[in-house]
Amino acid sequence: MYKNVSKLLIYGDMEPDSILMQLSDIFRCMDEESQSKEVLTTRVFRQIKRILQVATDYGFDENLWHNYLTFLLITNENPFSITCEKVGARDGSVNYFAENDFRAFKELFDYDFSRIESYLGVDCFSRLSDYKAIGKPELMYNKNVSEKVQALSRKLEGTKDEHEFFQVVTGFYKAYGVGMFGLNKAFRIEENHSGEIAFRAINNMDKVTLDDLVGYEIQKKKLIDNTEAFVQGRKANNVLLFGDSGTGKSTSIKAIVNQYYDQGLRMIEIYKHQFKDLSNVIAHIKNRNYRFIIYMDDLSFEEFEVEYKFLKAVIEGGVETKPENILIYATSNRRHLIKETWSDRDDVKNLNGIHKSDTMEEKLSLVNRFGVTISYAKPTQKEYFHIVIELARKEGITMSDEELCKEANKWELSHGGISGRTAQQFVNYLMGAEGLR
Repeated sequence: MYKNVSKLLIYGDMEPDSILMQLSDIFRCMDEESQSKEVLTTRVFRQIKRILQVATDYGFDENLWHNYLTFLLITNENPFSITCEKVGARDGSVNYFAENDFRAFKELFDYDFSRIESYLGVDCFSRLSDYKAIGKPELMYNKNVSEKVQALSRKLEGTKDEHEFFQVVTGFYKAYGVGMFGLNKAFRIEENHSGEIAFRAINNMDKVTLDDLVGYEIQKKKLIDNTEAFVQGRKANNVLLFGDSGTGKSTSIKAIVNQYYDQGLRMIEIYKHQFKDLSNVIAHIKNRNYRFIIYMDDLSFEEFEVEYKFLKAVIEGGVETKPENILIYATSNRRHLIKETWSDRDDVKNLNGIHKSDTMEEKLSLVNRFGVTISYAKPTQKEYFHIVIELARKEGITMSDEELCKEANKWELSHGGISGRTAQQFVNYLMGAEGLR
């Protein structure tokens, strides 16, 4: 195995502590007889445990060794894989080196572990090649990643040589991309140990669709039209969804990401205290072959907060133009985002000689940076009853319309008033009472 791994050039920059590199070293030590069988067995079991952990995290099944190798291939961001993501496999000298790497991977796919199993008296590798995973709920693993890895793994198992292997892998890069952006829909940012920003995938994002949001057809159409223009490479605008709480603003954005994920749409959720990192975030994603929505939920600022200045600069300002593959979608309960005071409207100079009305104009100008603003108003009681009935029927609740409306009216009086969220909470209550899942 270590001879196969040593041949890797483009994909050879793995960490020494990675599973593949550790297994490679174990085989080398076995051939050189530089470690005892007891030590080698312990080392093998440690790596088997790590493979099982990866399999648990991603819900892998059947041949876990092939799944692991496939996972390596589609998460390795290197100049070759990123180029394939953008333009596909083109003619070029780099293909020679890539095919050499894929020949080594093909040999690893077909590797015969019987020698080490016989030497150490174990059968763990045979178990990995014919594994039956315990069924588990989707919330315990990233189903989207799991399905893609296993489907590609089965294709690679059937390739006859490195040329066919090359076609399958590069075809995947072009269709889905490489690394975490290729596999996942949504991300958050956090600081790593060195203080630099890092992207963390949001596993199991709500699978809501726009059809799940009852009503608000005009609002949904505006959002769809803008997003379709964006994913198709046409001009599109930043969007502000504002209005009453619980009316479906956040749900609409999650649904739009689910709907256009297959067309290369991705979402990065950023909190207000992270606005200072916006420029760094954009620098990381501006050259990728995806369309990114930077999502800001429940956006608002108190008069003493200045984070909105970072946002204004990023949306439309500064020397560098905002990349065409990035838009900002924000939700807010406030139409003007920044809290105003009556003193802001008083056109007099303060102690520093600044007109207070200028302060108000600066605050209001943030909203003007959003080319599309969509209002989500609280539903009327008739609309509220319609939402309840539609949601209840989707969930298989058999109460009559009259009884549903009667109970829904009681519910909203003691649970925060009329809204789509209240309707969903009421239906959830009924499902629990009737024992529905």
